[in-house]
Amino acid sequence: MRLILLGPPGAGKGTQAKILLDAYSIPQLSTGDILRAAIAARTPMGLEAKAIMDRGDLVSDTVVNAIVSERLDAPDCANGFILDGFPRTIAQAEALDAMLTDKGLALDAVIEIRADEDTLVQRVLNRAKETGGARADDNEDVIRKRLGVYRELTAPLVAYYEAQGLLKSVDGMSPVAQVSADIRAALAE
Repeated sequence: MRLILLGPPGAGKGTQAKILLDAYSIPQLSTGDILRAAIAARTPMGLEAKAIMDRGDLVSDTVVNAIVSERLDAPDCANGFILDGFPRTIAQAEALDAMLTDKGLALDAVIEIRADEDTLVQRVLNRAKETGGARADDNEDVIRKRLGVYRELTAPLVAYYEAQGLLKSVDGMSPVAQVSADIRAALAE
């Protein structure tokens, strides 16, 4: 099973990815984790990313795409994967399509976890209260900025994957167990 989870920050992608990881025995691949692992493993692309980050620059799509491609070749991805946080843009989605085609692979589905933005802001603020603000991004200004970036750059992926017949949408405002059940049902269609 090769999946992408789409949805705004706070919609529950990470929570659902962990549930899917257990259900399908496939790894969750988050771009940040992949970058950190490539840097720690001192892969050629990891070293290039580290040099860019050490300069304080953003890692380019070219480097991110190459690192994701490297990661997809790892043995634990042989039976599939869950992409969480990648692709973030149409350009990255097109690059992912090309890399999967080159590897003789295809996506099985793209799960969109739909969520109300004001409710997401409240979720993040509640999480901040419960954890004592353990995460730096657990404040209203940051979450609203991240939601704006999502709407501008990532939300267009919904139409992109819908046009490919891969998109399956679920209501992320339901309880966690219901969202999980809805995702399983969507994948069984």
